[in-house]
Amino acid sequence: MVKILNEKPSIFNQFLSEIRNINIQKDKMRFRRNLERMGEIIAYEISKEINYTDTEIQTPLGISNCKTIAKQPVIASIMRAGLPLHQGFLNYFDNAENSFISAYRKYNKNDGFDIKLEYLSTPDLNNKTLILADTMLATGASVVLAYKALLKNGTPKTTYIVSLIASNEGVEYLKKNLPQKNIKIFLGAIDNELTAHSYIVPGLGDAGDLAYGKKQ
Repeated sequence: MVKILNEKPSIFNQFLSEIRNINIQKDKMRFRRNLERMGEIIAYEISKEINYTDTEIQTPLGISNCKTIAKQPVIASIMRAGLPLHQGFLNYFDNAENSFISAYRKYNKNDGFDIKLEYLSTPDLNNKTLILADTMLATGASVVLAYKALLKNGTPKTTYIVSLIASNEGVEYLKKNLPQKNIKIFLGAIDNELTAHSYIVPGLGDAGDLAYGKKQ
């Protein structure tokens, strides 16, 4: 299942327009906050699909029967651009467990690149709900490598792949290289073009640089 949030009008589209806007991008704090708010919106959408349990809550005046989350998800993000998005999920799933993956593009002499994973920190994932977030889904290779690395720590019951802007090519790569069962893809928008250097067009530029400054 692929769900694309910008297909229906909502406040999500306003935040999407702002993270794309070359002038608004100059305010790094606003850029990070918009990524965080978009994470919150997607967290709310995912919350409609997870399991709840009936719970009796003591109020000052009596007992209220409420539905509460049966089991908090595990939130996994690919650093560094994924960190504000991760915080957005954590704002809503505030008792969630957390995973962090460090991945980067290693360029070669032919101007191509390979995706390298350097670091992984995660709890046990067996029979849990996993939310794997990366702000941009270009080729899709980072997400697939991260997912396979996470499986070494258990098999999730359900996995949500989340990205704010994806390319058509990246989405197709996920469909071909991830299991067909128990994986759902939540995207903010899909852009048609992926350049020879694997940058999404119109995209928004380098999300990590925009959030935290340019790297060496």
